[in-house]
Amino acid sequence: MSTAHVDCDAFYVSIELNRHPELRGRPVVVAGRGPRAVVTTASYEARRYGVGSAMPAARARRLCPQAVFLTPDFPTYREVSGRVMDLVRAHVERVEVVGLDEAYLDLEGLYSPRAAMRRLLAEIKAATQLTCSVGIGPNKLVAKVASDAEKPAGFVVLSREQACARFASSPPGLLPGIGPKTAARLAELGLTTLAAVGSAPERTLVERFGSSLGRELGRRARFEHDGEVSSVRKVVSESRERTFDSDVGDPARLREELQRMAAELCASLAAHRRSGRTIAIKVRLDDFTTITRAHTVSEPTHDLEVVGAVALRLLEEYSPERPVRLLGVRVAGLAPTDAVAGDAPATSSPVSSARGSARQLALPV
Repeated sequence: MSTAHVDCDAFYVSIELNRHPELRGRPVVVAGRGPRAVVTTASYEARRYGVGSAMPAARARRLCPQAVFLTPDFPTYREVSGRVMDLVRAHVERVEVVGLDEAYLDLEGLYSPRAAMRRLLAEIKAATQLTCSVGIGPNKLVAKVASDAEKPAGFVVLSREQACARFASSPPGLLPGIGPKTAARLAELGLTTLAAVGSAPERTLVERFGSSLGRELGRRARFEHDGEVSSVRKVVSESRERTFDSDVGDPARLREELQRMAAELCASLAAHRRSGRTIAIKVRLDDFTTITRAHTVSEPTHDLEVVGAVALRLLEEYSPERPVRLLGVRVAGLAPTDAVAGDAPATSSPVSSARGSARQLALPV
């Protein structure tokens, strides 16, 4: 057993309940405002009504009209996350943070890893009043699935063989990264459980999903995984985007919103001393057609004059012919920098576009 996955239980809601103890025991939903807002997370009481993360807030209100809805407070969530991860790093040398509320831990070399994890959970509880679930296994995949198995406050230790036996009858969607579309394609082959996928002939999976993905699906269903815990997390891009409460067709309004998001993005990049060469916009129309346009400058930058000007030009060149549902701006190819070129000339203009958005299989590495 060399890997642990630590996951804070109902992280955002738990922080809100610490601030509003009078809401304990009631269904609570953290969600943005507006007709197109989505649920960030929900308390376990709300989840019993079918409310879940990424669900439209309007649907959550229909499912659980008695729920208390709170607006997300991400600055506080990030501050609490920082305290939790500081405690984690105080116990384990190699930590891979994969979100505000979860991390993989390399337990190699620890004396009595289970006891060490229980001490860590007690310290997190004492310092933040948050509970966490822990999964421990021989690899990241087993650890991740184990940590989800007995939430909240779960503590599950499994070997690969035990994971295969325990989750044999579970649907393939139990594994991280296998979404509804991949699960549906597996079901077309009659593969509706992890045991069935794991024992399916490799040739069958390869013919349906291709050589790389087909083999990987079989390995994952048998809980085989080679990815190591990495303490280095490269931030390669940063973006700001907004889904409008109602579709926007006014070009002046779109330019105003894009410039505002560019200002927020550049302020964040400057604060973290990061710069990038590729500047991109994202536009989703009212019919859900989604396009991106990108332009690469010769020198890394976080200068608003450069980022804003390139983003506005890309928007003007695309000139949406339909009302816009979502608009965003991104700077990619990020790297630390001390000297930033603010008025570098452009050199190339790679462009890509796509209609809709296909779900990709994104498995942990």
